[in-house]
Amino acid sequence: MNIVYMGTPEIAAVVLKALHDAGHHMIAAVTQQDKPKGRGNQVQYPPVKELALSLDIPVYQPRRVKEPEFIEVLKELNPEVIVVAAFGQILPKAVLEIPKYGCINVHASLLPKYRGAAPIQWSIIEGEEKTGITIMHMDEGLDTGDMISKAEVNIDPKETFGSLHDKLAEAAGPLLLQALSDIEAGKANRIKQKDEESSYAKILDKSIGHIDFNQPAEKIERLIRGLNPWPSAYTALEGKILKIWDADVISEAAYSEKAFPGEAVLPGEVREIEKDALLIQTGEGVLAVKELQLEGKKRMTAENFLRGYEVKVKTLLQ
Repeated sequence: MNIVYMGTPEIAAVVLKALHDAGHHMIAAVTQQDKPKGRGNQVQYPPVKELALSLDIPVYQPRRVKEPEFIEVLKELNPEVIVVAAFGQILPKAVLEIPKYGCINVHASLLPKYRGAAPIQWSIIEGEEKTGITIMHMDEGLDTGDMISKAEVNIDPKETFGSLHDKLAEAAGPLLLQALSDIEAGKANRIKQKDEESSYAKILDKSIGHIDFNQPAEKIERLIRGLNPWPSAYTALEGKILKIWDADVISEAAYSEKAFPGEAVLPGEVREIEKDALLIQTGEGVLAVKELQLEGKKRMTAENFLRGYEVKVKTLLQ
């Protein structure tokens, strides 16, 4: 099929590669604009742009796809279908009506749950046991169109955003290719979503990673995994940002009271220091921090961190 592809991050690049390798004619790749990143503010291409250029696929980066000038470009390209995966913009009606077979979205959740911008992270943060990929016909709403097919993916107990992202990306390609084949054959499903069962995966920013130690340890541990590797969960240690990359949950019943016999412990206080972990009090249970990164330092195990940095019992993380 003649396809215009719209996507931006790494998961979208993986799907684009699957389309290309399957022999579809990729007329163009449309992605978000380049942005400066890192300490040097060097401009970096979105992953979809990097891949498209390596495959000699023409790249377009409109500020907004609803701009009349770009809509005319799409009409001239005349795709049979527009495939969208984590693009980052809602397509207007004028774009949805261009392709012969419409616009098809690859969404990283089991719709109607977790509509929106960050379904992978929120499925971990909210403690889901499974998620998946949904291929759907697009309409003018936010992930509200009729569904074509789904593939379930289990969320492992220590799943991170990074590891789940990769599993979903691997599942997306074959599911999309089958959906496109069904669309071309005129036999693709149109399954209505149940709006009453929907939930919204709001966009993430760095502030969501600030750990509130008044929350239960179990909830904090899910936050850490859901924001690993981006935007990361963090607290402050003696005035410096301390990112936490990995932690285990210890219930109050399983934890010995030897650290502070008879003393009250505040959420966020270091209860005990073990060889390979910092044990932090939370609103419910104890968080055993196993991997961390102090501002200006490299990411490391707690064991290596404690060899070079003294942390005292009852230190308060904030």
